[in-house]
Amino acid sequence: MKVLITGAKGQLGGALQRTAPGDAVISAIDIDDVDLTESAILSARIEADAPDLILNAAAYTAVDKAEEDEDLARAINSQAVAVMAKAMERSGGKLVHVSTDFVFDGSSAKAYAPDAKRAPLSAYGRTKAEGEDHLRETDLLVRTAWVYEAGGANFVRTMIRLMNERDELSIVSDQIGSPTWATGLARTIWGLVDKGAQGTFHHSDAGVASWYDFAVAIAEEAHALGLIQSPPKIRPITSAEYPTPARRPSFSLLDCSATRRLIGDAPVHWRENLRTMLKEEASLG
Repeated sequence: MKVLITGAKGQLGGALQRTAPGDAVISAIDIDDVDLTESAILSARIEADAPDLILNAAAYTAVDKAEEDEDLARAINSQAVAVMAKAMERSGGKLVHVSTDFVFDGSSAKAYAPDAKRAPLSAYGRTKAEGEDHLRETDLLVRTAWVYEAGGANFVRTMIRLMNERDELSIVSDQIGSPTWATGLARTIWGLVDKGAQGTFHHSDAGVASWYDFAVAIAEEAHALGLIQSPPKIRPITSAEYPTPARRPSFSLLDCSATRRLIGDAPVHWRENLRTMLKEEASLG
């Protein structure tokens, strides 16, 4: 099976390479190889590689910056997806596209099912929703949320840095969802591919958290591993107290039950995966 992975240097792109099955012949690209905003170049690369499968882990993820740079976000999050889908249609291959909880508006009273109505609040969310619309029925869409990985640019590593610099942090407590360890997400994506899945599926770690809850857990687990000297005071605040250019869903928990049933594995709680990731982080020095 010939597989092309985009976003190769990102958190998920790296995890997909590390967890790939033995029969996968991987070609991995990032912006240094192919600029996804250059449609002709991207199309030519796909034709040259002739993959059976594209795993699109590339995305414009600067949520706040996208508010003033929506055209670039759209070029990467939507137009490039259209190019990939058309290339796979010509060759008979399959596209696996990764999207986000930001396609929802946060007004739900229960976890969002894969077929729930989308209503993005931000430019980032809009462009990701547009990208989803380019997929064919035979393609696979995997939505996720709050992704982090050892060595990556993410909330966990930012918190560790700030906790070593400050005695007190203020963290938003009224945005609810669930963190996602990129390695677990990658394993799920390969599992869905192995099952021949098509359509829309969700993956995030089990459990529920606010960003405040997540930060408190990071402080406790990181201190136990010696990644921070002493846990700082963490003060919960509202989103209104920490205004950002982009609106974020206040509730974006994803219903992953269909994913777990198809793959046949048990959900892993986000705190357990956080502990595993922090041990990896500690080993990086």
